[in-house]
Amino acid sequence: MRIEAVNTHLLEHRLDTAFESASMRFDKRVHVLVEIVCDDGTTGWGECLGPALPNAAVVKAYAQWLIGRDPLETEKHWAVLYNALRDQGQRGLSVTALSGIDIALWDIKGKHFGVPVSTLLGGRFRESVRAYATGSFKRDGVDRIEDNAAEVARYREQGFHATKIKIGFDPEEDLRVIAAVREAAGPDMRIMIDGNHGYEAYEAIRVGQRAAEYGIDWFEEPVVPEQLQAYREVRARQPIPVAGGETWHTRWGMREPIETRCVDIIQPDICGCGGFSEIRRIADLASLHGVRVVPHVWGTAVQIAAALQFTAAMVPDPVRNKPLEPILEFDRTINPFRQAVVKTPLEHAGGVVAIPDRPGLGIEINRDALTEFALKAE
Repeated sequence: MRIEAVNTHLLEHRLDTAFESASMRFDKRVHVLVEIVCDDGTTGWGECLGPALPNAAVVKAYAQWLIGRDPLETEKHWAVLYNALRDQGQRGLSVTALSGIDIALWDIKGKHFGVPVSTLLGGRFRESVRAYATGSFKRDGVDRIEDNAAEVARYREQGFHATKIKIGFDPEEDLRVIAAVREAAGPDMRIMIDGNHGYEAYEAIRVGQRAAEYGIDWFEEPVVPEQLQAYREVRARQPIPVAGGETWHTRWGMREPIETRCVDIIQPDICGCGGFSEIRRIADLASLHGVRVVPHVWGTAVQIAAALQFTAAMVPDPVRNKPLEPILEFDRTINPFRQAVVKTPLEHAGGVVAIPDRPGLGIEINRDALTEFALKAE
């Protein structure tokens, strides 16, 4: 079996109502899938986190080191591709593009051996996972406080045990949002806050000190990812556990934040940190230092499937009679092709998502959706 082609599929949907995090504005959803085709007809699928067009270009550049090669040699391919562009960058597009390729290769490997990727990773500890609803962005043309509260109330009614809301805009308004969301969620629903690196350190410390009374599970990306000392300051001077890591790529990018305990919770994104090959190394590094792993997830059903396979194989840390189970980030914002790209959607039932047990990622791609949502040339 040899690799015959490396393809990308750019997908787009323009939103009727734009929304914002503290650091980005979304007036459309654009994602890129990676398809690797072998000469025996086996096809693997992956996805890249981040800007679609640049990721697709880097995937195309990597293809020259893949065509004609054995797709099962995942470790070898990872090392060769990483080294090919290491002089130009050890994080960013070179790694997010590599992530999509690596996921597709593991999908092929699972299909070749007739087992889910989670089995190849060492075995399945669980067949389902509780999901937390990610949403509550700042939408255009609505009252943010009322809108976020109503949204979280819907998540509670749908059975989600937890939700993550967006802050990082204005500290005083953000605190009013947190208060309204807690009232809408009730006392038992878990709430996480995500600053999307919108604060300066002193703002984040002040928000954390005042938000703690609302029972917040974690404070995600309070400051920009380059400021590791600021992360340590925020962690030390306010009581909410600190999370981050969706933009700290590879084991090298994760090493200092984990070893110096910048965060209580590390959040590698499988489509950004280096794929299956690398996220398992990051998880092992986190385990050495007692840092909890909760993967970041922001993509289509291809990424959800990859995250589910990794989650199935996550070793409880510590192993005990009633282990602390992982949770799945579950994007609830508008994206009509999120689930349309697969023939069997990976949806939740009462806030719980079943983990596919078919070979590879356990999904079948709906090519009609790839055509329907293909990015149009401007």
